[in-house]
Amino acid sequence: MSIDFKNHTVEKIGGTSMSRLDELLDPLFKVSAPEYNRIFVVSAFGGITDLLLEHKKTGESGVYAEFANETEEHGWMTALNRVDRSMREAHEALLEHKGDRQEADDFVRDRIEGARNCLIDLHRLCSYGHFRLSAHMQVTRELLSGLGEAHSAFVTAKLLQRNGVNARFVDLSGWRDDREMSLDDRICDGLDSVDLEHEMPIVTGYAQCAEGLMNKYDRGYSEVTFSQIAALTKAREAIIHKEFHLSSADPKLVGAENVRKLGHTNYDVADQLSNMGMEAIHPTAAKALRQAEVPLRVTNAFEPEDPGTLIDDQEAEKGVAEIVCGVDVYALELFEQDMVGVKGYDAAILDVLTDHNLRIVSKTSNANTITHYVDAPLSALRTVEKEIAGIYPSASINVRSSAIVSVIGRDLRGLHVLERGLGALREEGVDVISAHQTTRTVDAQFVIHRDDRDRCIKALHDTFMGKGNAAPKLVA
Repeated sequence: MSIDFKNHTVEKIGGTSMSRLDELLDPLFKVSAPEYNRIFVVSAFGGITDLLLEHKKTGESGVYAEFANETEEHGWMTALNRVDRSMREAHEALLEHKGDRQEADDFVRDRIEGARNCLIDLHRLCSYGHFRLSAHMQVTRELLSGLGEAHSAFVTAKLLQRNGVNARFVDLSGWRDDREMSLDDRICDGLDSVDLEHEMPIVTGYAQCAEGLMNKYDRGYSEVTFSQIAALTKAREAIIHKEFHLSSADPKLVGAENVRKLGHTNYDVADQLSNMGMEAIHPTAAKALRQAEVPLRVTNAFEPEDPGTLIDDQEAEKGVAEIVCGVDVYALELFEQDMVGVKGYDAAILDVLTDHNLRIVSKTSNANTITHYVDAPLSALRTVEKEIAGIYPSASINVRSSAIVSVIGRDLRGLHVLERGLGALREEGVDVISAHQTTRTVDAQFVIHRDDRDRCIKALHDTFMGKGNAAPKLVA
């Protein structure tokens, strides 16, 4: 299934950049001389999805979490009122025309009150006892997720129209639509009547579908929508506009004068970045683009003249380290003296981690010890620790806070990353707990104490990228 567009791009704008939409009118959307054959997929305005669901980093409850946990009587209503205010503040900061503001206010009122009535009815239905609220929570999460992107797409289209662009709001959120569609069908239905040569579609990052985007991809759903649109429409290029360049390390850690833009890398590196918790692109989204042979470009939205970083299937011409990054983890270590020669230990641990939906960043093992490095809250690890202890009562199980710092590149052969990295960290006084490199030589990982993470990143970046090699002005 595909849509017959030709020579077009599909472009995504993240939430932080969306909140600075007025600064992007000419640099990105080129309102003074509109360029069509471009499909834009937008995230919610910064912070809105956190208010609708839960804060992505702190875990602070949003509407969904309040409704699910019933932490206080009608606490979810207070949270929904907070979303209402925040949405209005977001579009009032962008829309200058009184009529546009009124239309945006009406849009927010319709969506917020519709969601409120839906949740009230659901709560009333489940009070009879024959229906269980837990059975409807995933659908509730889907409903709430779509509110943020629908609002931002509507406001973006309205702002562009006011500035002379023939923009078109394309709502894939399924609002008041009783049809059940697959993701591909939903996309094709939304874009079917678009005249791409004369219209600029502004598409919601959330798409309601039978598969359930939130159920499968949670907060990565907007990139999945974006990539599937690019794949289905056979885009010339998929572009993600961020508020910074994809660069060799965090400039705050290694110095802005030392980082350099990647410029060109491949999907293998993008996968490693996702594994380390860096938001280059969701791995499922990368898979869709790779299989459809659509190249991906990551740009700085506020530097439109810079081509950014191209991600495709090309291998490196020579061995080179491209990026150094780190992630905080917990080391879940199981030691069992009688493990030698016995099969199944690792499988049982994996089953428990999978049941709790915990993400494994890396793992190591020897004759009697298996260590999984897990990106998860400590409370969840303690629950897992108890379950594994029940399965292996004679085993010694430890959970330690750690960090993994990874040197990543398309081809690290000949760079002696482990040897040079260990030497650099020894000189820096960083105690390395363990270090390992796969046979594919795409990354080398150094496990260190959490407090040493930032020093480790800087030392490894200085070793493999040098100093003073940055292209100017990498960060917006």
